[in-house]
Formats: sequence, C-alpha cells, structure tokens
Amino acid sequence: MSHPSSPGAGAPPVPSRRLFVQGLAAGGVVAGLAGAVPARALANAAPRVATAPQVLSGQQFQLSIGESLANFTGRTRPAITVNGSLPAPILRWREGDTVNVRVANALQGHPTSIHWHGILLPANMDGVPGLSFNGIAPGEAYQYRFTLKQSGTYWYHSHSMFQEQAGLYGALIIDPLQPAPYRFDREHVILLSDWTDMDPGALFRRMKKLAEHDNYYKRTLPDFLRDVRRDGWSAATADRGMWGRMRMTPTDISDINAHTYTYLLNGTAPAGNWTGLFRSGEKVLLRFINGGSMTYFDVRIPGLKMTVVAADGQYIHPVSIDEFRIAPAETFDVIVEPTGQDAFTIFCQDMGRTGYAAGTLAVRHGLQAPIPARDPRPLLTMSDMGHDMGHGASMAGHDMKGMEGGCGANMGHGGHGSAGKAPRHAPSETGNPLVDMQSAATEPKLDDPGIGLRDNGRQVLTYGAMRSLFEDPDGREPSREVELHLTGHMEKFSWSFDGIPFASAEPLRLNYGERMRIVLVNDTMMQHPIHLHGVWSDLENADGEFQVRKHTIDMPPGTRRSYRVRADALGRWAYHCHLLYHMEAGMMREVRIEE
Repeated sequence: MSHPSSPGAGAPPVPSRRLFVQGLAAGGVVAGLAGAVPARALANAAPRVATAPQVLSGQQFQLSIGESLANFTGRTRPAITVNGSLPAPILRWREGDTVNVRVANALQGHPTSIHWHGILLPANMDGVPGLSFNGIAPGEAYQYRFTLKQSGTYWYHSHSMFQEQAGLYGALIIDPLQPAPYRFDREHVILLSDWTDMDPGALFRRMKKLAEHDNYYKRTLPDFLRDVRRDGWSAATADRGMWGRMRMTPTDISDINAHTYTYLLNGTAPAGNWTGLFRSGEKVLLRFINGGSMTYFDVRIPGLKMTVVAADGQYIHPVSIDEFRIAPAETFDVIVEPTGQDAFTIFCQDMGRTGYAAGTLAVRHGLQAPIPARDPRPLLTMSDMGHDMGHGASMAGHDMKGMEGGCGANMGHGGHGSAGKAPRHAPSETGNPLVDMQSAATEPKLDDPGIGLRDNGRQVLTYGAMRSLFEDPDGREPSREVELHLTGHMEKFSWSFDGIPFASAEPLRLNYGERMRIVLVNDTMMQHPIHLHGVWSDLENADGEFQVRKHTIDMPPGTRRSYRVRADALGRWAYHCHLLYHMEAGMMREVRIEE
C-alpha cells in the first residue's frame, strides 16, 4: 500500500499516550483518497464524526475497496476502506440464499482480496491469493458467488499483505432459516479492532528489528530484590536465568499494545463513546467480533451478567458469565438484560492491560457510565509456559535434555490427542535457529481462564464451559492424527509450524471425506489463535470427545489441544495463526484436500 509521506513541520504534535488510548471523540474516516495526497492536505484534513457502518442486505452486493483518510489520534493517515467506510459495511445474509458479491479494486497499484472468515464455500471463493485465486488486480473486479450453508455471526477481511490492519474488515451476519434457540428483542454488532498510525508494513519491519519495542515493563533491580526476599537467592537467580535464556520477560504478554495501537469498537475510539440503545428489561443480543490484527480483548459489562449463546457462529448451551477473552478472529454472541440504570459500559481491555476499547449501552444517546480501572498488569510464570513439570525449561539450541524425539507431523493412529503428556518434537525443531524454546509438558487447559483472568472475582468464560448444542456432526472416530507444534523465535520475530516457515513448508495433505484429528502443541511463550480455512474445527475435551465446534482455536502457551476435522471441501486452503504479523512471519501452512 503506497502511503503518502508523513506530514512535515506543519503537522500536529505527536499525540500523548492518553490521547492514543482514548482516541479522538470525532475520530474516523475523513475523506476518500484520489491518487497521492500532499502532506499539507493530510495535516489539515478535518475529521468528521464517525458514523455507524452501513448495513447491506439481500443477495446482490457491490463492494469497492479503496483508500481514504482516517484520523483517530490527531494525525490524519491513509486507511483502506470498503465503500468509503471503516469498518467495512455490515453484510446481512440469509441461510440458504446464494449471494453474489462483486468486489472492485480501486487501490492505486496494489492487488486486494476478501476472505469470508468461517464461511463454508468452494475453494476459489475463499479469497486467499496464491492458493485458489489470484487476488484482485488494481482496476479489476472479482465476482464471489456461493450458497450459504450456515447461520450466525462471522466477519470478512482482506488476505492481502497488511490490508486488514489498515482497515479492510467488516461484520457478516447470516440470519438462520429456523428460529434461534433463544429469544431477544434487539441486537447490536460489537466489532473490536486495533488501529495504528504507522504504515502496517513499517510496523512489521520494526517487529523484525526490535520485537520488544512495546514491552515498556521489564523487570528492574528492585523487582529482583523483592523476588529474593520472597523466594530466596537461588530460586530468584534461577528464575531470572531461565527468563534470560528464553530472551523474554514475564511482561511479554503481547507483541504490540497500546503504545502503538488505538483500540476501536465499531470503528470508534473510547472517547467517541459508540452507543447502542436499549429499553429497560429488553433482552439484547450483542454479536462480538474480534477483528483486531494482533490484540486479545478481555470483555465485560460492569453491572450486567452475560449469557453466551453462540461461539464462532455456532449455537452452544447457554453459559452465564461476567467476562470473556476473545482472540483475534473469534466471535461470541451474548445476551444481556440491562435494567436498573440508564447506561452500561462495554469495557474491552487488551490482554496486557495497556489500553482498551469501550462503548456504551444506554436508553438514549449522550449517556455514559463510568469506565472501570484497568486490571493490574499480569506476569507470566514458568507454569504458564509449560515449564514447571520437572523437565526444566527447554531452550531449543541451549538445553535439550528431557526432550523426546518423534515426528511433528505424526501420522499415527488411535489415541486421543489432548491429554497431558510430554510432547514429541519434530526433528525440524532440533538445533533450529528459528526455534528459541520448546514446551516440556503440555495439557489442554480448557478450564483455565487464562493469564490475567484467574481468581479475579469474576466468572470468566473458558473453552471447557462451552458445549455445542448438537452432538458431533460427523460421528466417526478420527482414522488419522497429525501433530503440529507452534514454534517461534521471539528475538528474530520468526514464527512457524514445527520450526518450518510457510515459504519452506510442504502442504499438509488430507484425503477428501476423511475424519481426522489435528493435535496442536504450543511450544512458544505467546498465545496463538489458529484458523483452518474451508472446514470446521471440532474441539475435543481432554478425553478426546467432541466438545464445541469453532473456526478458530485459541492456543495459550504450554497448551496441547486437539480437534476433529472432516475433510469435505476439495482444494487448497490456508491454515495459519490469526495474529496477522505472526502469519506474515511464517506461521502458516497450505492444506490440500484431495480425492
């Protein structure tokens, strides 16, 4: 994406941290962009009040992808928009319909694409350039056409370079043919995202050069002395040495945070106070979508219980909670019954507690409830990393004792994949300069709320609490198992499966019609949401039984999780981490489903 040069002497001052977190009250898309824009126009363009995304419904759609100017922080920057809107318009479809979406590329000199996230469709409609489609060249258009076999809350985004980070994402709602198994009086889409004033490509280059740029919270000498008083000298020095060998600190919660990002709710920064209306006593359905490129959000509405009724578009047995963590690309539908006050805050803090997105549920516009204080910054422990099981923390290339051999893409049979056990590491991980650590012992951890959410006095959603409203839709036991390890090197910002980046990896081949099990083991110290295109991912419990159907499986550090896949969609499909910069840095594979 060609970005005009940054404003020079006449540019507004660099926004303060508080402004960045809160954003501008009137932030949003400023104007369409025709060709290159001089720096002074960028500097002086006046923002206009952000409006709710347009809702488009029916079966015929015309979408135009172009560049616009946006201003969320006091600096006007180029954004990629759909029909001039950021986020893109909400698309409202109906189960059973055949939709025709003509997508035109009005970008200057850059190809584009749209991927329909979580939608079952033919491979050439999936929208991943280089796999089953060439992308949409500048000045060209592509006709997407497919029949809808599902309903629920989904989203769509670009799969071309970093366009998703620059604004190309939108909500996608498919109304069901049969009534939902719950009642509601009104609904609101809540689309969360992260905005950066940087050119997204420049941000990626910065991550490659200095991956720890946003980690402002490294431990100091007083922290070490406090650890010595609490744990004793030898334990404190051993712990410090272990973190040192891992080239990270216990504060490495997320790669990029509010020191770079402004967090948006429906394209609005917190200061803009996006508002969804309700009448007291109504049941309100909130469709939460995480369209963030790199951000996990922890979501709560102080004063309101939430009942989760769907995950990734699929109905689950209702679960009553106070808070949930939503990984990039996941969707959760929740029902709330606001009563007793005129306004409630939708509070969505990032996992590292550096900032938040926020909006309001209110009986009329102009109201606002208090914004709660952010929770304390969490600190990672060795047990979070799967390194407290007596094997010691195994640093690849440093200390390989206690590791078992074995094949990462293990084609064994039988035996469920999730139970806690010492992982078998692929030979491609051993002595690999792109792998800086391996997990010594892993478990599914389906009942763990996650780092920063344990014992916080609130009822927090877990994968273990979610159960699909239906039995295993396939019914067969998997006939084959593939184990893949999520690997990386923090300092080099290199990410991969089994230590092999996408560019060097062979495709994972599935036989058309087979029921198979994928076992993922997270050897890294970061959380990764893993998305397999084209088919469902049916998560298993610790006993290898079907639990919940999803399109994106979150993998916290030190976890081993398994899911069943029915290979019922022929073609070439993407399989990747949905942290955008991890995918671009190599954590992606091609999956081929063949006769």
